[in-house]
This record gives sequence, C-alpha cells and structure tokens, in this order.
Amino acid sequence: MAKHTVTYIPGDGIGPEVSAAARRCIEATGVDIKFEEVNAGSDTLEKTGTLLPDSVLDSIRKNKVAIKGPITTPVGSGFRSVNVALRRAHDLYACVRPCKSYAGVRSRYNDIDLVIVRENTEDLYAGIEFEINKPATAELIGTIKNLSKSTIRDDSGISIKPISVFGTRRIVKFAFEYALAHNRRKVTAVHKANIMKFTDGLFLQVAREVAKEYEGKVEFEDRIVDNMCMQLVQKPELYDVLVLPNLYGDILSDLCAGLVGGLGVAPGANIGDGIALFEATHGSAPKYKGKNKVNPSAMILSGVLMLEYLKETKAARILEQATAEVFKEGKAVTYDFKEDRDDPTAVGTSEMADAIIAKVKKLK
Repeated sequence: MAKHTVTYIPGDGIGPEVSAAARRCIEATGVDIKFEEVNAGSDTLEKTGTLLPDSVLDSIRKNKVAIKGPITTPVGSGFRSVNVALRRAHDLYACVRPCKSYAGVRSRYNDIDLVIVRENTEDLYAGIEFEINKPATAELIGTIKNLSKSTIRDDSGISIKPISVFGTRRIVKFAFEYALAHNRRKVTAVHKANIMKFTDGLFLQVAREVAKEYEGKVEFEDRIVDNMCMQLVQKPELYDVLVLPNLYGDILSDLCAGLVGGLGVAPGANIGDGIALFEATHGSAPKYKGKNKVNPSAMILSGVLMLEYLKETKAARILEQATAEVFKEGKAVTYDFKEDRDDPTAVGTSEMADAIIAKVKKLK
C-alpha cells in the first residue's frame, strides 16, 4: 500500500499538460505516492453535464490531499468557479502563495521571498450576490435604505462582504503559525480599515488581538492595502508574511508573482484543518491547449509545497533545487524564460519536465 494517496485533478485547457509534468517530477523524487485521478472542468462538463462531479469532492474528502491543474472559470454568468467550489466544499480557509526569486527567471527584482496568506472563505468572494432587477435585489435595496438611510440606485447589482471574528482569527493564527514553522520574522496584516470600519476594521482589530499571543516570537505590523501595493513595488525587502482578506489576497498574490517573474513561477496551496489542495496560481490558458508549449514550473513548485505538507521534506528540497538549477542554466526552459520569446532553443512543457527529472535523479 502506498505511503500517500493523493487526489489528482488534471484540469482543462493547459491543465493536463502541466499537471502531467508536475506528476512525473514528483514521482521522480521516489516518494511513495499513489495518484487517484478524477476529473473536473470544461472537458468533464461535456462528458457528464457538470463541471464538478461529486466523485471529485468524495476523493478529496477521502484522501485529504489533492493536486489540481488549472480549470477555466466562466466570466460573468453560469457556474461561479470550480476552484472556489472546491475550497468552500472542504473549508480550505487558508490560501498560501509563496513568491520567491529564482536565478534565471527574468524579473525587475532580486532576492524576493514573500508569502501571501489569504483568507479563502469570506469577504466579497463569499458569493453572496444579488443580480440587477431581481425582486430580492429590490427588496434588499429597500431594506438597506430603511436601516441605514443610504441610497442605492435601483439599477444596481450588489455583493455582500462578510468578515467574521472566527474567520479572521483562524487565518491570522495560521499566518503566525506558518511564520513560526518556517522561521519567518514578521507578519503584516493588510486591510482598508480606514474606510471599511466594520469589516476591514474588524479584521484589523482581531489581527491585533491574535498578534499579542505571539509577542516576542514573531513581529507584527499592519498596512492599508493601497499603501501596501506601493510599498511592495518600492521596497519589497521590508516584508515577509502578508495576511489578507480574500479579495486583497487574490490581487496582491498576483502583484507579488509579478515581482518574481510572473504567474508561471507562482505555486499555491489551499489548506484547511487536516485537508489540503495544491494548484498553480495561473489559469487554464485554453488557447495553448495541447501545444506542449507552456511553462509547467508553477505546477511543479506546487508539487514542492505538497511534498512539504506531506512531511516529505528531503524530496521537496530536491525537487525545488532541481527546478531552480534548470531555471538558472536557462537551456531546457520554455519560451517565457527566454529574452526573445521566439527563441528557437526554447523547449516544450514535457521537455522542461524531463530536464528537471534529470536533475532530481542526480541530486538523489
């Protein structure tokens, strides 16, 4: 029997290609993992009539650990998001997105080493929305007017922003515990409490209360979100672990990915109590589907995070080092690593994975 059984969701668009690359690299470390494959996304919709079959949820619930390729999110209407649905179904309340500089990855910055810890279940992403011109929306507009004397235009759509003491406390505690476990020096809470006093204000109040429990162990500070964006561009070296509500966390994780070369090298983890899902930060890029062209690094580095979570620390370090060496050499890399994106020496998705696997075998 395998030491670990992991749910494997290839995804759609470029998902199957980058997922296969990551799976092969993980397997090359020699860790005893059985991958249980289940499918979700647009291809699954065509076959089964649903983007997210119950079998996917059941598999994750059983195995407790999953790795998922990118899945297309419909824009504007229809199914909200497979990604959001998976997080919500398993209460994966902490989204962890490390943003780290690697030699050989083109960027305006060097020596970036930031970690975004994003609350995953509340805020404007909670999915509590009211559509324009619907009876419930009109009723809500009337209720708000009666309760707060605020006027909302009748032709409005409305999203509700819940932030709770419970949700804030557990994400801030997660950030501090992460900092302690990874020898991090500081946690910065990011908010807009100067304007949204009863939601972001609550987030900041609770964050400060939690921070008192870690005095003398981990430094704490807070920043207003717009100022935080400027600070990250001007002097990112001042920051370490950032803890944020859902929306700001989504936005700033992309900003921080930009500091280290883009979403192609940005891994992600969604973690709950005793259950975790690992995925690249980037999307499914359907126009590149089946072309063996895209960079698999974000999925491979997500595999590193998964190995760390599984306490396979040596394997995680080997896989990260192997990936970093391929970056630094700059030979067997995809087109986006090249100064000229039409460089004929660029390799495909599978070939880059081959180069990383070769490094893994040497490092073992």
